[in-house]
Amino acid sequence: MAEGETESPGPKKRGPYISSVTSRSVNLMIRGVVLFFIGVFLALVLNLLQIQRNVTLFPPDVIASIFSSAWWVPPCCGTASAVIGLLYPCIDRHLGEPHKFKREWSSVMRCVAVFVGINHASAKVDFDNNIQLSLTLAALSIGLWWTFDRSRSGFGLGVGIAFLATVVTQLLVYNGVYQYTSPDFLYVRSWLPCIFFAGGITMGNIGRQLAMYECKVIAENLIKNEEGRKYLLYRKAR
Repeated sequence: MAEGETESPGPKKRGPYISSVTSRSVNLMIRGVVLFFIGVFLALVLNLLQIQRNVTLFPPDVIASIFSSAWWVPPCCGTASAVIGLLYPCIDRHLGEPHKFKREWSSVMRCVAVFVGINHASAKVDFDNNIQLSLTLAALSIGLWWTFDRSRSGFGLGVGIAFLATVVTQLLVYNGVYQYTSPDFLYVRSWLPCIFFAGGITMGNIGRQLAMYECKVIAENLIKNEEGRKYLLYRKAR
């Protein structure tokens, strides 16, 4: 080959840092999609329960899905679930307080079951007045946090989510998008913040578990790659 000629460059290998960043971005996107669909599913099931008990009323012209809920409710809940589920582990990482309390899928599934039960109680159980119902649901929601979370960041985020979601709901009802029967807290029911708080804790737990599973898979892959690299070096040395 002539001196001036150079070999055609092959596909360049990505450095470990770029590969790691790309892998994290892809994993983050996958987690977001999973959380979105979990949120959509829970929204369909729980919203159907509320409508069957006439707790929420939508105008006839916006009833557009097979589960008899407004078409925009599941996507909005799915988006909120993805944001919350990604935010919880991110806050844990920035605070330097990794959440290690009851980190297994069985605990997460029990948390989801309790959350559905709290929502079910808000629609099915009859109380003498709304104050009793609100206090009961508040106690159950805090009990859910204590049983499955117990972190200061989780409690703070749950309160913030409940406040923000209640304000948004108030604005939606005020503008006639839908309405609540027998509102006793401005335009909504007084127990609604409790549901939002419990929902935030639940999606936060799911997001943390997905993040922990992702870290576990990445660590296992790194170990396998390192073992493979050492094996190749050993074969070359021989």
